[in-house]
This record gives sequence, structure tokens and C-alpha cells, in this order.
Amino acid sequence: MKNVPDPDRLTPTTRPGLTNVVFLKNEVTSEFIDVGEFSYADSESDPTPFERRCVKYLYGPQKLRIGRFTTIGPGVTILMPGGNHPMIGPSTYPFAMFGGDWADATLDTFLAVDQPGDTVIGNDVWIGRDATIMPGVTIGDGAVVGACSVVTKDVGPYQVVAGNPARPVRARFTDEEIDLLLAVRWWDWPIETITRHAAVIMAGTPQELAERASM
Repeated sequence: MKNVPDPDRLTPTTRPGLTNVVFLKNEVTSEFIDVGEFSYADSESDPTPFERRCVKYLYGPQKLRIGRFTTIGPGVTILMPGGNHPMIGPSTYPFAMFGGDWADATLDTFLAVDQPGDTVIGNDVWIGRDATIMPGVTIGDGAVVGACSVVTKDVGPYQVVAGNPARPVRARFTDEEIDLLLAVRWWDWPIETITRHAAVIMAGTPQELAERASM
């Protein structure tokens, strides 16, 4: 199809002036970030790449995994486990970070501390501006994170959370409808099918979307 955004371009070719929107999979270079097609971050025209502007302490081995068709607002911060300090004893001071004798004395102890796993942001997630995502959190498909929220715990699929710390505000659909949407997985459809049914994806019911899946 000629007049849909090209997922292999940095910015949408269908609207040349939309330079603040960057398709992340074409910008990130870190081996510790995986991003699906059409997921974008709004930079408010800040030229700093997403992985430096928004993702902090990206040292690995944990990864940041982002699904398809996810929206990340301006000012979002994603904290990775590389910035964690040990909290297993009297002090949280990161002695190992400074090398030398301090590292020799504490590195094995530091490496033995349990760390959060990958940070996962699902498909079709909307993260509002200035939100903060803490290390190792999973945000389910279709979830919404309110502006300025601090997400410290996992967020279920199609849940709306807000606040500091972020707490559930409501579910976007019933449990049965959420199960149906997770089975339909519209974000995995061919782009021609997504384009044909975009209005239903945007404003239809889960049942109507499921009907389109069989067409």
C-alpha cells in the first residue's frame, strides 16, 4: 500500500511535517532494546535519540522490550535495573562502581544480589507524558499509563493506571472482552487488513473487531 506510514522510515512519510514522531525501531541502536513496528515516541522535536533521552541505566543484561503500535509521550523516563543500588545490608552505597579495591571487595556480593528482569511494554500501549517506568515492570497489551504517573508494579492488559505510585483507575473492557482482544491481536494483522479496518480498531467494539479478524 502506497499511502500508509512506512515502518522502515524514521518519521512518517505520509505526513512530512510530523518530525517530532520517531518510529523507534529505526532509531535505537542498543542491543538491549527490542521494538516492534509502528511504535513511536514523541520527542517534542528534541533531537536526542530515544535511548539516551528516555532510557536510563541501559547497561544490560536486562532488556527493554516494546511491542507494536505503542505510543510513548514526551518526557517519559524508563529506568533500567543498571541504576539499582544494593539494599541487602546496612548501606546502599555502590562500592563496586568505583573499581579498584572497592570493586575487588564487593563485586561478587553485588553480582549475587537479585535484580529485576526485562522491562516489557506490550502492544498498543499508551504511556502519557512525563510518566516514569521503574525497572523490571511489565505493562500489558492495550494498557494506558496516565501522565506523570510512576509505574512501580506490573500493569495488566487493557488497564488504565495513574498516580504516584500508579494505581488502577479502571479496566477499559470487561474480562471477557479483554480475553477476546488478546486472542484477536489486531497489531499482528497484515498492514492491509489493519488499514481496511482501522476505524473499527479505533472505535469499534471487541466483538466487532473479532468479526473483522475472520474476514
